[in-house]
Amino acid sequence: MAVEQTAGRVTRRRVRTRANLLDAAFEVFAAKGFGRVSIEEVCEAAGYSRGAFYSNFDSLDELFFALYRQRADLIARQVADALAGDGPDLDVPASVDRVTEVLLLDLDWLLVKTDFLVHAARDPAVARTLLEHRAKLRGAIADRLARARGGHTALPAVLGGVEAAAHAVVAAYDGVTTQLLLDKDVDSARAWLKQLLTALLTDGSGTRE
Repeated sequence: MAVEQTAGRVTRRRVRTRANLLDAAFEVFAAKGFGRVSIEEVCEAAGYSRGAFYSNFDSLDELFFALYRQRADLIARQVADALAGDGPDLDVPASVDRVTEVLLLDLDWLLVKTDFLVHAARDPAVARTLLEHRAKLRGAIADRLARARGGHTALPAVLGGVEAAAHAVVAAYDGVTTQLLLDKDVDSARAWLKQLLTALLTDGSGTRE
């Protein structure tokens, strides 16, 4: 029993250490950029030794992967939860409203994400991981669209189905967040994303003031 209790405390402590390292790395990466940050800087920001770092991650690349997965999974859950509110039917304008209200539009995250995109463009293994997570996000959207039965608003035929519609939604998010990185106007980004998604997923008549 004592051994189990000790193991439990060690496990909880390790989980907490890992979470603190990820939080510290997020701040450092956002401030300085991936590729300009050392393990020592992450450890200093988190208040841990190199030993604590290496007991959780083999490298900064592995930490970066974990950080990206953490945030990408959060966004996928936000989208899935927002789209779950309609029941069996799908009211596209209402769903768009909910998605754009809860969707993570955080400038620090977008800086880190952009670093990850550039990193992935130069490394096929990193690119595969990124593509897997983008597919997960599209899957959450496509699944919700596919489960809609007799919804209030039919998807435009030009999109060619739910998979293409999910691609369009993610592409719209990418475009709006790129602009957001430059002008830093979160409110405008959220409003523009709402208008763009409504136009993509409906004939535009469902747009509400």
